[in-house]
Amino acid sequence: MRWALVKVCLAVTTMVVVAFAVPLGLVVKEMARDRAFSHAERQAAAVAPALSITTDHDQLERVVASAGSDTEMAVHIPATDGGPTVDIGRRRAAEADIAAVRRMGRASTTGTPGGSVLLQPVALSSGAIAVVEVYVPEAETSNGVGTAWAVLAGVGVALVVGSVAVADRLGVRMVRPAQRLVQGAHELGEGKLGARVPEDGPTELRLAAVAFNSMADQVVQLLANERELAADLSHRLRTPLTVLRLNAASLGDGPAADQTRAAVAQLEREVDTIIRTAREAKPQTAAAGPGAGCDAAEVVRERMGFWSALAEDEGRKWRLAGVERPVRVPVARADLAAALDALLGNVFRHTPEGTAFAVDVHNGDDAVIVLVSDAGPGIPDPDAAMLRGSGSGSDGSTGLGLDIVRRLAESTGGDVRIGSSVLGGTEVRIWLQLDGRGPAARRGHRGAVRRRRRLAAK
Repeated sequence: MRWALVKVCLAVTTMVVVAFAVPLGLVVKEMARDRAFSHAERQAAAVAPALSITTDHDQLERVVASAGSDTEMAVHIPATDGGPTVDIGRRRAAEADIAAVRRMGRASTTGTPGGSVLLQPVALSSGAIAVVEVYVPEAETSNGVGTAWAVLAGVGVALVVGSVAVADRLGVRMVRPAQRLVQGAHELGEGKLGARVPEDGPTELRLAAVAFNSMADQVVQLLANERELAADLSHRLRTPLTVLRLNAASLGDGPAADQTRAAVAQLEREVDTIIRTAREAKPQTAAAGPGAGCDAAEVVRERMGFWSALAEDEGRKWRLAGVERPVRVPVARADLAAALDALLGNVFRHTPEGTAFAVDVHNGDDAVIVLVSDAGPGIPDPDAAMLRGSGSGSDGSTGLGLDIVRRLAESTGGDVRIGSSVLGGTEVRIWLQLDGRGPAARRGHRGAVRRRRRLAAK
């Protein structure tokens, strides 16, 4: 916008300067020519009184010398009473031009090498017409024109430079509020909820800044309301959880009782985490720094230990592979456990009893792949299932399970894919990046990612 305004102002000012300077320069040139010929006419008029009195050669030479110069002025007297013609001074005009002036009886100008000549007719006492010739050099007709044109050019350049400078300042005044507005929008998009922009500048940009700040305030208020609502709803779960914990404590001893008490304790921890996260306005899944994360193999073994008991009760065969050695991933332990519980819970919820399932962990150089597969009926529309994971769930599902898994994978720069498993049912593949690249960097390396996926598929 700034440079566009400068260019427009430069073009407009240049056209205005040209429109005025060129005609004015021509007027100056014409004025210089008129001034030179006016001076020549005054010289010719100084000789006319003497011609009306006498035609004596010596006297006329003195008159011509006093009026001007015999090199610039000449007098042509025709022959009278049988006498000869008299020519005083240097003749430059052609005889035909002189004769034409005598015949017409009015002044005339004609060109000559190095300048022009003014031919002025004067009536003698005898009735004959004498012609006074005044030479006007080219230098006199252009005297001062070059200086005037230089002044006009300097004024024009000064006007153009001044207008460009003013346009640049106006452009800065317009661009800076727009740049601040763009920067504020980027900061708000990055999660900096305190981003605001000064409400100054031109009227339109000031109104845009007011609207942006109002929008940011509403976003902050909406997020605060959402956090409070999530915290309040989660807090309401404490009462039924307390009842469950008391009932679980009265179950006595045994594997089933221990699993129930462990599940209630884990549920209480998850509710506390939800409340604390909502109150502190922190994301549920944050990118882990260098050295942070957890052992995926250990987390998978732990969660399979929990779900294996339920699998035995329902007669489900299960398989676990790839967890013999530690596998570090850049995600929090609780987040990975929540993602595994969501996928395994879907297996138990959406497949008949007795359906087999498996969990495989593949450790690569730059990624870890966790596969959860089953022998159920499969998912006819994986894309719709991912959309359901974004929050449009149905059939008794909240639609948050796959969303938890997706956000976990994307926090590392990875992703989630749903396909067909070797068991005949559904396979959910969680791709966890180990190099810390975000989604933007991952999009820049799509080719490499596709090659790694093909290798993993083999």
